Amino acid sequence: MSDTDDTCAAIVIACLTEKKKVKRKRKQRVWMKEWLKKRDQFSHDRLVAELKISSAVDYKNYLRMDADTFGELLEMIRPLIEKQCTYMRDPITAEQRLLSTLRYLISGDSFEELKFHTAIAAQTLGKIIVETCEALIHVLKGCIKVNVM
Repeated sequence: MSDTDDTCAAIVIACLTEKKKVKRKRKQRVWMKEWLKKRDQFSHDRLVAELKISSAVDYKNYLRMDADTFGELLEMIRPLIEKQCTYMRDPITAEQRLLSTLRYLISGDSFEELKFHTAIAAQTLGKIIVETCEALIHVLKGCIKVNVM
């Protein structure tokens, strides 16, 4: 080997060892926003619970049904929409899923707007609402009348 080859080889080896020494810091990924982790504090669940206790008229106005009807509907679809607890996090309850779906159907808000009322991410709301609507259709298919044009 010539001196030029030795020099090139030394530079290549130096570059390779330098790359090994410098570790790139990866940008830490956020699993869930902090305020969404506090769903029990910030969602509309507390409002609904208070309306159920203090004002049946406002409860019915908020959900377009009384508490007994909501309870019956929830028990009908609970087995279809309830999720298991994992060691990573607690699931969104069946009640929260139904409340979110009803508020979406009642208000017509976008998922981005609804996430602030429910403290559930917009992407998750998209999945929850579709799953819950499918469960409602399945459970209520004998009660739903569809007009064919």
